[in-house]
Amino acid sequence: MSTSPRYRFAPSPTGFFHVGGARTALFNWALARSTGGTFVLRIEDTDEARNRPEWTQGIIDSLAWIGIAADDPHFEGPLFQSEYADAHLAAAQRLFEAGDAYYCEMTPDEIQTLAKAEGVTGYAGWSRDLGLGPGAGRVLRFRVPDGVTVVRDQVRGDVEFDNDTIEDFVLVRSNGTPVFLLANVVDDMTMGITNVVRAEEHLPNTPKQQMIWQALGHRPPVWAHVPVLVNDQRKKLSKRRDKVALEQYRDEGYLADAMVNYLMTLGWSPGEDEIQPWSMMEPAFRLEDVNLSPAFFDVKKLGAFNGEYIRMMSVDELVQGCDPWLPVDWDRSRFAAIAPHIQQRLVTLADAPGVVDFLFIAEPEIDEASWDKAFAPEYAVPLLRNLADAYETCDWDHATLKAVMETEMETFEIKLGKAQAGTRVAVTGRAVGPPLFEALEVMGRDESLRRIRQALATLGG
Repeated sequence: MSTSPRYRFAPSPTGFFHVGGARTALFNWALARSTGGTFVLRIEDTDEARNRPEWTQGIIDSLAWIGIAADDPHFEGPLFQSEYADAHLAAAQRLFEAGDAYYCEMTPDEIQTLAKAEGVTGYAGWSRDLGLGPGAGRVLRFRVPDGVTVVRDQVRGDVEFDNDTIEDFVLVRSNGTPVFLLANVVDDMTMGITNVVRAEEHLPNTPKQQMIWQALGHRPPVWAHVPVLVNDQRKKLSKRRDKVALEQYRDEGYLADAMVNYLMTLGWSPGEDEIQPWSMMEPAFRLEDVNLSPAFFDVKKLGAFNGEYIRMMSVDELVQGCDPWLPVDWDRSRFAAIAPHIQQRLVTLADAPGVVDFLFIAEPEIDEASWDKAFAPEYAVPLLRNLADAYETCDWDHATLKAVMETEMETFEIKLGKAQAGTRVAVTGRAVGPPLFEALEVMGRDESLRRIRQALATLGG
């Protein structure tokens, strides 16, 4: 094995890719690349009842979307936990033969009954000295030593666990399958993992895993437990309650660079300017700078990041980026003409069709409230009529269209914002949208005047 650091990311393919997992993966990726190390992707696929091939592919695709790709020299994998089953059981046998583990035939009901009778909590090592061997219905338990286990954590410092509070935990189930704790440790040993960076929810398991490492004669990895992600109620993000699937954000038009930038700020600060490219964050990231407090996954703030990244795009990048969300029958050249004028208004790329759809449909849907408000003033209809006449013959560019409106509105002594209202609703169907004059220029004289005349007819003007 190489002496360079080896980090691992070990998700289970049991559902969509969680944003918390993505954040942990990015932390590992930054460390592996900045130290000249390796990022090992291990798929923990031993839960046959819940694993699905599409979830595995989803993990690989999601990692690639945020820049963690298999063609990078720092990437290794995917490796699959199921392929190491023999090594898991061989390690269990070594622990048994060395006296670090023993068999127990007590059922959960028996343990509960005896614990209640003796006034203890959980399993109290009743089978430790019975000398049982393997057999049907028996589990293999680790013999927890006396004393204190100290977990040296790069984020949390030294964390002490009194071994008296840790019961002799199961290594191999009664059906002969190894539990997560054992499989996880053996995989890390086999793959030469030197650094384990994961969410703090795994911290309670760490002293148990460290005991297994030491009992098998290996030095434990460098541990680091980063804060979990929470929602606006400061509750841990839940698949059932919160929008946590990275794929969903991707499909809704969030940019990978924006997602990466935002996730890296959850529990860690890149400096005074939060908006930073990966090339700057990667060398700056340090586990020692990670905050201990839970990190709030704020969808609104993510949207703000995404908007900033959309505004950094060139027009060609924006047009190409929006393309998957545009109806197939839309004129791409017309969209390219309006794209620069909506760039400031987009939160996601998927917002684009809803902002400019009036340009591509025969009859825009009229928002009644906007209509009523726009045409309530006495000047609204006369102004629109005058504009219709003036727009028949003027040059058709946004600067001229604006100048014509500014001339016509002088008669009514109103400001430009009020003067635009009627024309905007007549042409677009709503009170908000892209800059009006640029939209009129893209729509063209004939269609713009048709909609204005149609609105006047509806108004009796």
